[in-house]
Amino acid sequence: MYPRGVNGVELFLLGRTLMKIGEDAMPEPPGGAERHAGSTRLVLIAASDIAAHPGTTVGDIAARTGLPQSQISTAVARLKEAGSITTAPDPADRRRALISPAAEPSARVAQVRATTIDAALATALGADDPQRLREVTDALAVLARHLTP
Repeated sequence: MYPRGVNGVELFLLGRTLMKIGEDAMPEPPGGAERHAGSTRLVLIAASDIAAHPGTTVGDIAARTGLPQSQISTAVARLKEAGSITTAPDPADRRRALISPAAEPSARVAQVRATTIDAALATALGADDPQRLREVTDALAVLARHLTP
């Protein structure tokens, strides 16, 4: 007999908790979080969409993600400042910019990718139990392997 599964509500709430842990694990941007408008979550959503759709526009990202265009514009500005994306005029409409991932990962991207979740996960678990931390980290690695787009 299998243990009781997770229902849709529990999965949704777990997803929100995991997003919060991920946000807490992110290193501060250069100049601190106060210097940059917009949340880490919005920047990550925009960056993921740009990676999946190179040569896109702010309006297209907003349409695909369902986020307001103003929030996408702010996220794109942060990504551009960090060197994570490039922009070029749209030959079909020079008022728009085409947005693509940078050819090489920026220092900020390398920093974010190199940061572990250990401290944020330990805080979320409310305990400094290395075995429990390892168990949850291993479970997250399995989920990431099977569920990452």
